[in-house]
Amino acid sequence: MEFERKPPVKVGDIRKVRIENIGSGGDGIARIDGYVVFVPNTNVNDEVTIKIVKVLKSYGFAEVI
Repeated sequence: MEFERKPPVKVGDIRKVRIENIGSGGDGIARIDGYVVFVPNTNVNDEVTIKIVKVLKSYGFAEVI
């Protein structure tokens, strides 16, 4: 399922998320209102506070803070 609306986050946003899966590159995957966010250095079921660092149309990137 591809995200089709405007992303629900912007660069600099702080969110608490749960890592749902691990991507092929090894980054954790969280979802915010269906929007995929890749979070490096995390494991499945980690609950982490993240800062959004890059927002693209279909997905974004964040770092643990």
